[in-house]
Amino acid sequence: MENILIVDGYNMIGAWKELRSLKDTNLEEARNRLVELLAEYQAVMGWRVIVVFDAYYVSGAEKSYLQNSVEVIYTKKNETADERIEKLSNELKNRKVQIYVATSDMTEQNVIFGNGALRKSARELEIELEIIQSNISKKVEASQNERPKSRIQLPKEIELAFEKWRRGLK
Repeated sequence: MENILIVDGYNMIGAWKELRSLKDTNLEEARNRLVELLAEYQAVMGWRVIVVFDAYYVSGAEKSYLQNSVEVIYTKKNETADERIEKLSNELKNRKVQIYVATSDMTEQNVIFGNGALRKSARELEIELEIIQSNISKKVEASQNERPKSRIQLPKEIELAFEKWRRGLK
C-alpha cells in the first residue's frame, strides 16, 4: 500500500518552534526549511510527500513543482490550502493508497476524516521528524566511529610519528 502525506505548510510553520521563529525574519527560508525536513521524512519513510501553501503569502499564479523530491503546491489566488488539501485527499484516495494529512486545524481534520484520510497533528509530525533526525545523527556518528582513521592499520607509535611529521614537528 502506498502512503501519501499531505502537509498544510503554513500550519506547520506556525506550529513548529524552529520554523515559527524563522518565519518572523524570513518566510521563504521557513518554507524552504520545512521542505528540507519533509524531504528527510520522505527519504526515511518512503512515503510520497506533498506540501500545500496558501497563495495568500505569495504573489502570482498557482504553481506546483518538485523541491528535494517533495511536491510543493501553491494554491490559486482565492483558494485556501484547506480547500486544496480536501480536493487532493479526495482525488488521491483509493484502496491501494493511505492518505495522511498533517494539520492542526480541527475543521480540516473533520473533512479529511470524511474522505478516508488519517490525520497527523503538527506536533505529532514534528516529534516524528525529531526522532528521524536523531536516528540519522546516531547512524552517522556510529559509522564515523567504526571507520579507521587510516586505510592501513598502523602501530600507535608509527601513527604518532606520521602525525608529527604531517604537522611539521620533529
